[in-house]
Amino acid sequence: MADRNATTSWQGDLGSGSGLVTLDSSNAGQFPVSFATRAEDPAGQTSPEELIAAAHSACYSMQLSALLGGVGHAPERIDTSAEVTLGKSGDGFAITGIALTVRATVPGANADTFQQAAQQAKETCPVSAALTGTTITLDAQLSE
Repeated sequence: MADRNATTSWQGDLGSGSGLVTLDSSNAGQFPVSFATRAEDPAGQTSPEELIAAAHSACYSMQLSALLGGVGHAPERIDTSAEVTLGKSGDGFAITGIALTVRATVPGANADTFQQAAQQAKETCPVSAALTGTTITLDAQLSE
């Protein structure tokens, strides 16, 4: 497996400074960041929490796809959103929770099989495993 990397170049203090995140491995882009847009209106900028949400939703979808395929129910479609919440913690900030919402079309799968795979994917996707100190909730439903 390959390593992946990104770089952030930051200038200034926390309140008035800003940075530029570069996705180095994929060369998929550069994204501006600042604390003001992290804590308030994003104003077209990303944040560490949004990048974690992107990683988590992608990882979870892949893991769920693998688990369902492994029991003979290859999914037609999986739509996963991850909402990452930043909140106060002591004198600083912390990611206080992640809410995964999943809607999937899985021909031939019944609700029990789907729920078992959905829960197992939440527990075993590598991003979930890396975030074990955070409460992760799951709302998973089969689509018609």
